[in-house]
Amino acid sequence: MRDAIEMIVKSLVDDKEAVDIREVEQRGATLIEVRVASQDVGKIIGKQGKTIRALRSLAKIGGTKQNRRYFLEIVE
Repeated sequence: MRDAIEMIVKSLVDDKEAVDIREVEQRGATLIEVRVASQDVGKIIGKQGKTIRALRSLAKIGGTKQNRRYFLEIVE
């Protein structure tokens, strides 16, 4: 899941080198932390949060197929 999210995020931002994706295990679920350059945060969030909502939906669907729970969060 981490690789899929990383590929999508890198295609959205201008500064691909600043993208950092980490997985943190928390209470039976996996938190995916997305770090990008400050000027690219808006691109990840999207208009009215549509892009981040779509990324979270993908993580949820991917987790369902793997019988795991994924949560996605933008960390500044």
